[in-house]
Amino acid sequence: MSTLLNYTKYDIIDMFPRLADLGASSFGEDADTFGDTLFEAIEDAPRGTGLSFKQQAVNELRTLLAYSDVDLDRVSWAVLGIDPTADVEEPPNWGNFPSLRAFWSAVLHAFENDPEVRAGKEIDPDM
Repeated sequence: MSTLLNYTKYDIIDMFPRLADLGASSFGEDADTFGDTLFEAIEDAPRGTGLSFKQQAVNELRTLLAYSDVDLDRVSWAVLGIDPTADVEEPPNWGNFPSLRAFWSAVLHAFENDPEVRAGKEIDPDM
């Protein structure tokens, strides 16, 4: 049974604001402009965001992955501008994931392995 059954799309966006931000940018309708493949879009997602955003995204992703598959689907529908499980033809070689859980796990991996998140502090790229 879904624990988010009575939540609206806007309630879910309020619960997962960083994931909604990613859905509007890195994984939005024009996600192909952020990378040649879905996998590159995931790897690029932490770039250009501050440490606080990254840490909040990690927390939201861990919370999200603790939910059931039904709730995972509901949250994904609310915050994403794409279906990462769909086999799309445009752009060519975009790629897809076998499940939403696999997709969000890959996003969590990208954020957890970001150098700033691993160091626990902002890293000046000029140094």
